[in-house]
Amino acid sequence: MRSLDLVVIGLYLIAMPALGLLLSGKQKSSQDYFVGGRTLPWWAVCFSVVATETSTLTVISVPTVAYLGSFTYLQLAIGYLIGRVVVAFVLLPRYFAGNLVSAYAFLGQRFGTGLQGTASVTFLVTRLLADGLRLFATAIPVKVMLAAFDVHLAYWQIIALLSILTVIYTYFGGIRAVVWVDAIQMCVYVGGAVLAGFVLAGKLPGDWFSTALAEGKFQLFDFSSSVITDQYAFFTAVIGGAVFAMASHGADQLMVQRLLACKDLKDGRRALIASGVVVALQFGLFLFIGTMLWSLYKGATPDAMGLSSSDELFPQFIVNELPPGVSGLFIAGILAAAMSTLGSSLNSLSTSTVSDLYQRLSKKPLSDASVLKMGKVWTLVWAVVFVVFASMFTSTENPVVEVGLSIASYTYGALLGSFLLGLLVKRARQADAIIAFVSTIAVVLVFVVGVSFPDGEGGETSLAFPWYTPLGVIVTLAVGGLLSLRHSRTTEEAERETV
Repeated sequence: MRSLDLVVIGLYLIAMPALGLLLSGKQKSSQDYFVGGRTLPWWAVCFSVVATETSTLTVISVPTVAYLGSFTYLQLAIGYLIGRVVVAFVLLPRYFAGNLVSAYAFLGQRFGTGLQGTASVTFLVTRLLADGLRLFATAIPVKVMLAAFDVHLAYWQIIALLSILTVIYTYFGGIRAVVWVDAIQMCVYVGGAVLAGFVLAGKLPGDWFSTALAEGKFQLFDFSSSVITDQYAFFTAVIGGAVFAMASHGADQLMVQRLLACKDLKDGRRALIASGVVVALQFGLFLFIGTMLWSLYKGATPDAMGLSSSDELFPQFIVNELPPGVSGLFIAGILAAAMSTLGSSLNSLSTSTVSDLYQRLSKKPLSDASVLKMGKVWTLVWAVVFVVFASMFTSTENPVVEVGLSIASYTYGALLGSFLLGLLVKRARQADAIIAFVSTIAVVLVFVVGVSFPDGEGGETSLAFPWYTPLGVIVTLAVGGLLSLRHSRTTEEAERETV
């Protein structure tokens, strides 16, 4: 009976690369490869942004958050929407005005190539770590499913297979192929989640909703937890989530590149703000599924269910409880989420490497044909490196979505802070910005590994990860602002004071 699942998954894995190649068209220039000739419709870009940031972590780990807790995770979505609105009206106009293909080109124009290269390298390392973890997360449910068929593959083998399939359409089709495949893949995993919800509903007792409500499983706002140490405290989630979204969608090439593929600023704003609404709806869907799972399994702990990780809760239901064919469709949805993130990462890593590093380090101007060729070559290079990074992860004690978000938080503050320093502090120079950038990463790492706070229960714990990005922004602006005071007034400042 389960052979039908394998057929569905196999067809999907064959269809996606083929469809990506079909929709991508011919790449005639580096602009086509990196930003799709700036001709992509805003709704497709919106879906691509959502699919890229959703990844497998959302699909398998957000239900776990609700299973073990409540709906307080949804508070982050409020902050995410606020942060997107700020980016849409503050940073996005700068990128479109400069006709850029990389977010860090703005830093190069404002400060110099030194900071542009520093930011680019930081982005490359961050993306490898964060998305490497996302690839590992994908291998968890796939490994569980294959084991049900007595097929035992190592995590690295599953990771390598996904990478090979994804790199096919990313290499040949560039950002256009990535965006269109992302849009389709989003429909696949959302459709699979909706089907899983219907199946789950048929297995639950009639009073499950009222029981879950009485147990506080639908609690949305949390004003009682420690603002310093609990990532789901209201002000922590909303403020931290807003600043995090400003960094992830305004200072991270992974997202900015998609927005720059829109035909103009108006469409870029539509895609960005609409993506925040869609993400909130997705969070709600997967949290609702997690609460339904809690009702189905009567709140049993993962250990009591014989699971080695709490993130196996939803994959186990997919494999063991969904009807044949539907289970395969949902596994395909999980693969879709992973492939969309990987494809987006490969394309953005390639773009940043070529535009922010290679072209800046090259001693002679490169032709557009050479830039296009190098973009494709670096896509292949990063695909190999990704497999190595993803294979380094073998286990995690916390739900992997929290680990993935916290990795990005370590460097996002320095990235966003550099952009804001350039916009707000006119006297700041490149040396000021680089010193502030490096200082920020050092300070954040000290807080991550060496500073603890009372957890309210007699013990101590680290700072909640949503605060890492705001902390980084504050340090960057403070250090860069103080260093800028050693410079004389800019011409612009002098003219303002004269008027």
